[in-house]
Amino acid sequence: MSTTQAPASLSLAQLEQTEDFIRRHIGPDEAQTQAMLNEIGAESVDSLIDEIVPDNIRLADLPNIEASKSEAQALADLKAVAGKNQLKTNYIGLGYYGTLTPNVILRNVLENPGWYTAYTPYQPEIAQGRLESLLNYQQMCLDLTGLDLASASLLDEGTAAAEAMALAKRVSKNKKSNTFFVASDVYPQTIDVVKNRAEMFGFDIVVAPGDSVGEHDIFGALFQYPSASGEVRDISALISEVHGKKAIAAVAADIMSLVLLKAPGELGADVVIGSSQRFGVPMGYGGPHAAFFTTSDKYKRSMPGRIIGVSRDTRGNNALRMAMQTREQHIRREKANSNICTAQVLLANMAAFYAVYHGPQGLKTIANRIHRLADILCLGTANKGLTADHANYFDTLTFSVSNKDEIVARATAANINLRTDVDGKVSVSLDETTTRQDLAVLFDVLLGEGHGLDVAELDQQVTSCGHSSIPAELVRESDILTHPVFNSYHSETEMLRYIKKLENKDLALNHSMISLGSCTMKLNATAQMIPVSWPEFANMHPFAPIEQAQGYKHMIDELAKWLVELTGYDAMSMQPNSGAQGEYAGLIAIHKYHESRGDAHRNICLIPSSAHGTNPASAQMVGMKVVVVDCDKNGNVDMADLKAKAEEMRDNLSCIMITYPSTHGVYEETIRDICDVVHENGGQVYLDGANMNAQVGITSPGFIGADVSHLNLHKTFAIPHGGGGPGMGPIGVKSHLAPFLPDHPLVTVNENTKGNGAVSAAPFGSAGILCISYLYVAMLGKKGVTDSTKYAITNANYLAHKLSQHYPILYTGHNGRVAHECIVDLRPLKEASGITEMDVAKRLMDYGFHAPTMSFPVAGTLMIEPTESEAKPELDRFVEAMVSIRNEIRKVEQGDWTLEDNPLHNAPHTLADITDAGWDRAYTIAEAVFPVQAAAANKFWPTVNRIDDVYGDRNLVCSCPSTDTYKD
Repeated sequence: MSTTQAPASLSLAQLEQTEDFIRRHIGPDEAQTQAMLNEIGAESVDSLIDEIVPDNIRLADLPNIEASKSEAQALADLKAVAGKNQLKTNYIGLGYYGTLTPNVILRNVLENPGWYTAYTPYQPEIAQGRLESLLNYQQMCLDLTGLDLASASLLDEGTAAAEAMALAKRVSKNKKSNTFFVASDVYPQTIDVVKNRAEMFGFDIVVAPGDSVGEHDIFGALFQYPSASGEVRDISALISEVHGKKAIAAVAADIMSLVLLKAPGELGADVVIGSSQRFGVPMGYGGPHAAFFTTSDKYKRSMPGRIIGVSRDTRGNNALRMAMQTREQHIRREKANSNICTAQVLLANMAAFYAVYHGPQGLKTIANRIHRLADILCLGTANKGLTADHANYFDTLTFSVSNKDEIVARATAANINLRTDVDGKVSVSLDETTTRQDLAVLFDVLLGEGHGLDVAELDQQVTSCGHSSIPAELVRESDILTHPVFNSYHSETEMLRYIKKLENKDLALNHSMISLGSCTMKLNATAQMIPVSWPEFANMHPFAPIEQAQGYKHMIDELAKWLVELTGYDAMSMQPNSGAQGEYAGLIAIHKYHESRGDAHRNICLIPSSAHGTNPASAQMVGMKVVVVDCDKNGNVDMADLKAKAEEMRDNLSCIMITYPSTHGVYEETIRDICDVVHENGGQVYLDGANMNAQVGITSPGFIGADVSHLNLHKTFAIPHGGGGPGMGPIGVKSHLAPFLPDHPLVTVNENTKGNGAVSAAPFGSAGILCISYLYVAMLGKKGVTDSTKYAITNANYLAHKLSQHYPILYTGHNGRVAHECIVDLRPLKEASGITEMDVAKRLMDYGFHAPTMSFPVAGTLMIEPTESEAKPELDRFVEAMVSIRNEIRKVEQGDWTLEDNPLHNAPHTLADITDAGWDRAYTIAEAVFPVQAAAANKFWPTVNRIDDVYGDRNLVCSCPSTDTYKD
């Protein structure tokens, strides 16, 4: 539609067209697009795509999905879908509980783009806010678990337990053992995830009562505290038995119970894991939720995930950074401790703020109230002859009953869900949202009407009898949350300002473009984010009967149908809750497929050197041997090397893991030949979905010839990065792999996959954020998702063309074009001037930009991906910054500035620099902090100077600084 056409000449249908969201999602307008095309010498966007994307992989038609909807219509339709969910009162427990998210956190963190659009803090100088919050999270976990070292969150409790098992194998001194023990009263979903991981690692698993642990030769053991049935017991003797076998003891703990219970570390645990969900994070039908992982300091080199450490900047001030594990899977590849790439940073921050807001006394009040309600329920039922199975508990009571069907029927009539998966038993887990009135209804459900119990009278009886349902030896005596940060912000005014203070230290998408290659930091539209906090989605328990979750089922099934169409596959699993988990699940499907054909010996995984960094780490997790395939000087897979290795290893070839377009930023024209070579030699093709933003609507993995892919919904399909998570990594597969997709022990995901092991704790992963991708597709429709791909490519080529006049572009296609990202080669400039890629990355902060991806996939380079969401003025602003930096490098080359005294070497510059009376540098303050007019007009101030990474690793401190330091 022409923008100059008179409204009177338009039909009603034209006036009502719903492409308004397409126009708002895609950055460049018509005039900007034409200007960029003129600059790069292309007649049109479509002709540019024709130049770049190989003909033999082009789709003939638009995807077979619906047309775009307006924001208002899409939200109204999804609201109707959400209404199909039946929100019951849940007492299911098993690691998922009702919680009350403080509104100051809901509005200012979960719903705030300053927090949810930030990237992983690989550039810490512009991420000090979320790093401080994550350090608070680690301190909270250390205090509650009683151990030395905490990570900054894992994906969920089941995954954390599997990582604990892997750590135990790495560090256990019982090297001859291949057996891991799991107490039978661990959460069933955790047992399933651990068993599945153990099978892939080749470990033996024993699931048995905890008291029998001493009967087995083991390298590690896992206990639940309190147990899945609610029992609180002293497990220190069992832990001692584990240690007697030179094995590692891991404990899965409920974080709220630890407010009142003795810390597992004080009981001797080597590793403590669990979920921080009930610290203010909605259930969301299973996620996203941050899992905690703590261990002893002596195991720090074997710890999975991310650790936030305290280092110092060039002024000697405390400064925070990710320690040790920074991108370790990209560096150590198949030798990495873990394939975890996405964490759950946004949710860890919410849990940390929950602890900060309530403080130690507030948390004790909440935990004591939950426990008191459980005491009242236990006493009341016992008075009427229904005695709980365990005398010692925190919040969960299990009853052995002969009239289970009657109780369940009464619960159903009262709109209540109990835990009922164990024969002859019902369990009731209380939480922060439980009220006195809820207890009265529970008495009716468990005992029938006419019981005559009064909650107030029972409360007095509990008080007067003095009996404690927590054993004296397990009552917490150690203090928690003594650091000032947990004792300073308990009014809403103070909390609001603390959150804002931290937000102001972080650069996110609400300030400027984040041009990270392979990470696709695109617009996370507000309309897509709104349903995340709708109660119909936020408050659904993942193990609620499926008939109560029909809204979720409708949304998940429809999104899966769209993703099947967009990927060219036949089936989709929504369970993996990160890209790394998707890789793992896809490789399991390949392994199981080979196994079903009598080819279990196939264990060779070919990985081109241009593939995504997590691929080798994922391959080793399923017991595969990685063989690297070379790339040629143009960045393409070396076909001769591929053919030679595939043929040499054809008897044992399992698969290839290839990224398309490659991380070198090119559409390899031989991609179909690559698939054919692997298939001809008995292997499967895993096509990494990291770069699906360059495929949707114009080609697809299934059409290309791949067998399985994961999709980073937090990249291509607009779920925000959240400062390093949440993410989702569903996998699409061809029909022959569909029988091997993950299932779940408590909720049947698909009748055709029943009995398959789980890869995540919840049946549909982090289902609570799927509405974001659902609305992304619904509001863009078939044309919009395709246009998004086209404009991602257009923007990338515009940037590559503009930058190529000042920097070498490392890889291009045969016609000089790039795909959706490009690699700027700084190595020649480094050789000529001494200025490094690190210097350029830090200097970009002074211009108000986050650095592109640094030194990946090629050392000494910057990988840039603008996405379709950035308009030409922002692209030009970035180009202006890069050109200005090139001129600064030239001054160093020419000797105008020394290598030690120039604005790149000293970047980033802070307010402390420009207010220093001793400023004596070779360049002016204005050159330092306002190098171009655009930076002055919208200045972002880094709050610390460049951070000393080496110092931080040599002096590892991963807890909140001391009180004296904090005062500064």
